[in-house]
Amino acid sequence: MSDSDFTYAAAPFDHAKADVILRSSDNIDFRVFKLFLSLASPFFETLFDIPQPAEENGDQEIKDGLVVIPVTEDGKTLDALLRFCYPCTLADDPNIEVLKDAMDVLEAARKYSLDVIETKARKAIVNPKILEVEPLRCFVMAHRGRLREETLLAAKSTLTQPLVPSWFQEIELLTATDLLSLLTYHKKCGDAVYALRLDLSWIKSHYGSSQGCSWLSGQYLYTDGYGSEYHNNCGCPRPNTPRYKLYDVSLQWWEDFMEETFTALLDKPCKEAVKASAEKTVQTVKGRNCQACSTKITEGMRDFLDFFAGKIEEAVSQIVTVFLKDRARVELLVK
Repeated sequence: MSDSDFTYAAAPFDHAKADVILRSSDNIDFRVFKLFLSLASPFFETLFDIPQPAEENGDQEIKDGLVVIPVTEDGKTLDALLRFCYPCTLADDPNIEVLKDAMDVLEAARKYSLDVIETKARKAIVNPKILEVEPLRCFVMAHRGRLREETLLAAKSTLTQPLVPSWFQEIELLTATDLLSLLTYHKKCGDAVYALRLDLSWIKSHYGSSQGCSWLSGQYLYTDGYGSEYHNNCGCPRPNTPRYKLYDVSLQWWEDFMEETFTALLDKPCKEAVKASAEKTVQTVKGRNCQACSTKITEGMRDFLDFFAGKIEEAVSQIVTVFLKDRARVELLVK
């Protein structure tokens, strides 16, 4: 191949005083300094200690008077890897927000014994921006990369997805046993959260009394023509057989909200499931223009959502703890 078939990398990997060239798999030449790479990696330190020929021969290419070392990484991966190796005054650390890029950098960091960069790549794999959008792919990649803590974190994040996931390409990287383990964990989390409906004492303890959750009372203050004040019941329907009654009264919209929410939590045991149901209920109640409920629902539901999310986290965390203690199951997740 002629020189015209290769391109130079962008700054700072085009320095005129560089002392070696790394060539990516897609034929991009990176002019770099041996010192920076040797300080970052014992692999490169050993590589550069090997005497290099002064002139081009059949086994070693020389370009612009510099030894050319081909690598298997593509230009995008090599660029990210080298930016991590260079001093911050010359190159900022790359911002990795694509899961595949993080995995490519992780594999390269392991290959070249770049421990610090491996740690940064592991953090990138569970970057919230990636994890929130693609938790299942993050789980597969973390599992594939044998990253124990990242695998468990990604497994927890998959709870925002339906119990039975849609197909995605990387799912084929999982064995049937690994997938079953993940689905079992998801199911157990859903069951643990769903069990909260059987005993509502956790809600009563939070509010203390009916006065503490007046937004659920279905009453409003009425002043007659003589200045006397009375508590009147609102016009919102009451259920005949309430399942989620906390104190003296239960409202139908509260019953519907709780039933819909717990059904959703079986499939997605996470705060997002409660939030979606809460937003729907708030809009429904406010649309009725109820004197008692419409004015209090927004603030009351906001407080309850935060509290409910905390209880979900407690329940799910117990399942994670069980998985951590159960060595056999952890081994299914992270081999």
